[in-house]
Amino acid sequence: MIPDTEQALADAIKSARGPLAIQGGGTRGLRPMGDVLSTSGLSGISLYEPGALTIVAQAGTPVSEIESALAAENQRLAFEPMDHRVLLGTEGEPTLGGVIAANVSGPRRIQGGAARDYALGVRYVDGAGNIVKNGGRVMKNVTGYDLVKLMCGSFGTLGVMTEVALKVLPVPETQGTLMLRGLEDRAAVAAMAKAMGSPYEITGAAHCAKILDDDPVTALRVEGFEASVAYRLEQLKALFADEGADMLIASDEMSLWFWEGVRDAGKFSTAEGDVWRVSCKPTAGPDLVAASGAEECYYDWGGGLIWFLMPHGTDLRARLGRYDGHATRVRGGSDTVPQFEPEAPGVARISEGLRARFDPRGILNPGLMSPMTREVA
Repeated sequence: MIPDTEQALADAIKSARGPLAIQGGGTRGLRPMGDVLSTSGLSGISLYEPGALTIVAQAGTPVSEIESALAAENQRLAFEPMDHRVLLGTEGEPTLGGVIAANVSGPRRIQGGAARDYALGVRYVDGAGNIVKNGGRVMKNVTGYDLVKLMCGSFGTLGVMTEVALKVLPVPETQGTLMLRGLEDRAAVAAMAKAMGSPYEITGAAHCAKILDDDPVTALRVEGFEASVAYRLEQLKALFADEGADMLIASDEMSLWFWEGVRDAGKFSTAEGDVWRVSCKPTAGPDLVAASGAEECYYDWGGGLIWFLMPHGTDLRARLGRYDGHATRVRGGSDTVPQFEPEAPGVARISEGLRARFDPRGILNPGLMSPMTREVA
């Protein structure tokens, strides 16, 4: 089903007699049970006010269309969303609703925040077919309960988004990346923490064990006015003068290539194996990597996000044991290993209560983020 109006989507949900698999652009490779209900028919920019740094678009609008409209006004999506097609080999177009529903956030999250931090308002249809509006279309008009944040990262299990209002930001004049070569994992995590604790406004901090001539590289990105970027890069070089690492300032082309690869997990796009992403405390990262036995990995978000390449069918959670964080299988795996981290009992009860409230019949992507505990109506 591909409804082309919000009311048609609401009618489709209200009349459903079984589970529905909610789909945006289909680029994530998710396969929930049920009949496919696509938001791709709900497309188009409803409102764009560059002076107010606000854009409103229907949920099925391709991200590329949003980015083109913003680029014409020298603006951008601040949260640098990942394009999963590179890693998963999927087709279709990433949509605005899909990005917000999955809270897709890239390397700039350490400085600018996640996708949910820029969502001002949403319209969605709940599991009973009711059309709901929450938040506003401009920053000064966000009122009521913050259901916007609740919808971000819910993967369509609480409601099907039909429209999203976002805050956007100007494109900086330039960017620059300082690369430190030769640091082992623990030293790299410490270096990234040191940089982010400095006054030099780091907008990207990543570490790859093998990238340039198979040497480990720790990359630090700064953005802004050209003179400011040049100054901050030199200050960062001075900050790490005693680290014993070779340092180079990447060319513009190398910088763009590197951060696009970090954002899209391009390093693993042609590699065989399962791909996992683990959110954790940065200081715990090196120990988790050692416990994983991973074929390859790299760190993003200053070490707070680690991407793992594992042999097919590996239960990475079993290898990592208990730690403060969670692991999500992004590619590959088996039906016996859940894609999303099983919730702690207390959190699971809250989640189930929310789903029962927003989707009383249990028909929206049932079983996607947690085991099915209610009979699907």
